[in-house]
Amino acid sequence: MDILSHLHSHRSIRQYTDQPINDDILNEVLQAGIRASSSGNMQSYSIIVTKDKARRESLFEPHMQQDMVVDAPVLLTFCADFRRMKKWLALNDAKPNFDNFMSFMIAAIDATLVSQNVAIAAEAKGLGLCYMGSTLANCDKIGEILELPPGVVPVVGYSLGYADEAPETRDRLPLDGLVHNETYHDHSDEEIQAIYHQRETDGWKRYMSYPELKAKIEASDVQNLAQIYTSLKYTRESHVGFSETVLHYLEKQGFMNHSK
Repeated sequence: MDILSHLHSHRSIRQYTDQPINDDILNEVLQAGIRASSSGNMQSYSIIVTKDKARRESLFEPHMQQDMVVDAPVLLTFCADFRRMKKWLALNDAKPNFDNFMSFMIAAIDATLVSQNVAIAAEAKGLGLCYMGSTLANCDKIGEILELPPGVVPVVGYSLGYADEAPETRDRLPLDGLVHNETYHDHSDEEIQAIYHQRETDGWKRYMSYPELKAKIEASDVQNLAQIYTSLKYTRESHVGFSETVLHYLEKQGFMNHSK
């Protein structure tokens, strides 16, 4: 499969066979992943590979009870990590500058770039995966289970294994709604309606196809896809709560020192 066809065929896999991932294949995928771009080539990230069933079971709760956490043979957690770099700086009598929010953002971007490289390589080897937003949302609990020291924060994670399902590819917004030429184009109300028209149709149909979700939607006062997002999926209360978790954990892990 050529690379463009490969990218267009991406889908999230939540159901896996019990086939383990050969270590040679996993290492090949990870080796391809670490070729990702890196800010200043500092490579300020670490990858935690979790295979142990008991540890995956302990991650089930902070990963919001998603079955794939236990069912997939491997979990990958990509962490923003300046601990290794700071140790190297100390050994060479260099200043320890990387203890602030900008440093976290640099490391988080590095970790995210690597995660997507690994994902593409994994799919090229016939593996399936599903990203989990719970990695950052519950970074403190996940960090504790993975025994992350100061200077390390989990940012991105996904399940990995051989697919036991073949879901359809999900809809995406049209290109002209996502790409801006030269400067930002602030869309008019009419343009916004056109950009989201197919998304509203396909998304509503998808949610209503699941009996449990359909019952939940019908039991609420939700009338459209936009309201599903803010009333059922991503409430203000949950986002504020997760924001506080992340900010407190960043302080605990040493990324909130802004004194000059």
